[in-house]
Amino acid sequence: MDFERVFDESYERVLKRQLDGETFFQAFYRRFTASDPGVAVLFHHTDMQRQQQLLEKSFYRLVVFYATNYADDYLEKIAQRHSKRELNIAPHYYDLWLDCLIDTLADFDPLFDANIELSWRLVLSTGITYMKFKYDH
Repeated sequence: MDFERVFDESYERVLKRQLDGETFFQAFYRRFTASDPGVAVLFHHTDMQRQQQLLEKSFYRLVVFYATNYADDYLEKIAQRHSKRELNIAPHYYDLWLDCLIDTLADFDPLFDANIELSWRLVLSTGITYMKFKYDH
């Protein structure tokens, strides 16, 4: 299976869709911030519209990292910013982030199935592993 192709096609579908007046990233952040009190605290004073735009941009970098195993300057800066030294985003939040993303995906992608879920998890897990590693390195 071409996981990157399956991911790309699914990603295109979810970006085109709105549910209850929300975009994919709006619904994701609503779910993510409600998933854990610690997450809500992390985003308490955040401009969520800007945050959603940053996530859309960083998604591309995660896909490129999966395809090339190369962390460009942008991904490196994100990793540094989220590390223990700066924002102190604990590694366990990345697993919660991915689970909330998949739950949102299930709502937004009308073709959602196990292969699509696996594709998203595989494409994003390489970058997530990188982010976790950079937390204290």
